[in-house]
Amino acid sequence: MSGSRAAVRYAKAALSFSLEQNKEVQVNDDMVFIANTIQESTDLQLVLSSPVLKSELKKSALKEVFSKKIGNISSGLIDLLVDNKRLSILSDVAKKYTELFDKLKGIEVAKVTSAIPLTEALNSQVLAKVKEITGKEATIENIVNPDIIGGFILRIGDVQYDASVANKLQGLKRQFESES
Repeated sequence: MSGSRAAVRYAKAALSFSLEQNKEVQVNDDMVFIANTIQESTDLQLVLSSPVLKSELKKSALKEVFSKKIGNISSGLIDLLVDNKRLSILSDVAKKYTELFDKLKGIEVAKVTSAIPLTEALNSQVLAKVKEITGKEATIENIVNPDIIGGFILRIGDVQYDASVANKLQGLKRQFESES
């Protein structure tokens, strides 16, 4: 829990500083890249969470991975997290920064849970539908969950639309149980 609060504080500070420098969009791109890279690499996750590895070794590994792909503000944030021995929350900080940036820019995050990854065509259809419903720009976060069998679950803020096959089967099951 305290890691989450710390991540929000670091993300707010980074957003505030990047706004002062008029580089909030570049830093957001960096944060998305950092979060995706860490999420896709179990080795990097292990390096960041390892209590055995020294901070300087972690820092040099991160510099090797990100040095030519991120800007000075994002690089400075990594240095700050190393200095404060908080490198294990880097992924959380990156995600929180993106959430705060989206909220600042009025961009909704539509979470789409599907049995298989969304194609580009489906992605753009969902974005168009979300814009039609909310009147706001949106980004798609696709969560793959084979348990829903087929269809999708769309969540925008507090609103959820469940068009999954699993949900329809549950409805049929409840209907049969109530009739017998």
